[in-house]
Amino acid sequence: MTFWLISFGLISGITTWLFGFGGGFVTVPLLYTLILTLWGIDSLPAEHAMKIAVATSTLIMLFSATITTIKHHKARRLNWHSMFILFIGIACGGILGALLALTIEGSWIKWIFIGYLFVTILDCYFRPGFMAPTHHTKKVTKARETINGVVIGIIAAFLGVGGSVMTVPLLRRRGTPMAQSAAMANTLTLPLALTATFTYVALSFTSPLNSESGFIGYIWLKAVFILICSTWIGLKISERFLSHFPDKWHARVYPLLLSLVLIIMLL
Repeated sequence: MTFWLISFGLISGITTWLFGFGGGFVTVPLLYTLILTLWGIDSLPAEHAMKIAVATSTLIMLFSATITTIKHHKARRLNWHSMFILFIGIACGGILGALLALTIEGSWIKWIFIGYLFVTILDCYFRPGFMAPTHHTKKVTKARETINGVVIGIIAAFLGVGGSVMTVPLLRRRGTPMAQSAAMANTLTLPLALTATFTYVALSFTSPLNSESGFIGYIWLKAVFILICSTWIGLKISERFLSHFPDKWHARVYPLLLSLVLIIMLL
């Protein structure tokens, strides 16, 4: 178990830095599979496996989003003015998404997660503006941007995926290069991860897992510790050795990685 957590934490750190996603799309399938393997499909943790995976993933994303935001801010890759409204909307949506996840059965969350992945992959390949970004001329109003942020926050916190799989295509279609889109997506994950984690912890007293050792609510503490440490190493590797990535290939690899995650979840 420890080996897999370390390995996927490294992958999560690398993909988070390069593509703006990784925390949720790497750790949720991993944690879901590990829980079923370790406790067995008839156990209490297995019954709530998807909720544990989502809540644990959210706390890990809070760590990685904080680290990447600090680094990208120092490197002047962030446009805080353009992100502000989205930032607020995502924070509010994160609370609603976390509350929603606690009221729905884990099996439903799993299939919604798979459907969301499938639609996102198709969107990247077939809707213009992602593979080869066009110049964005449409004016974005504050009301529209707030709605965008709330919707992103709800879906991302509900699925534990961080929102970057919506914010990266959104920013990309506004003409933003992939490297900057990934940097801004990491920062836009921060309010979501913060509010969603707070919600999961605040409502931990309602969790049926309180009788199980090693959990705070639905958050699996051992997995959090190992994944945070290995994710930090993955971030350092990406920052030092993998920072320079051609924009064209950056965009092409993005949906391929999502396709790999989809296959893992289906199997």
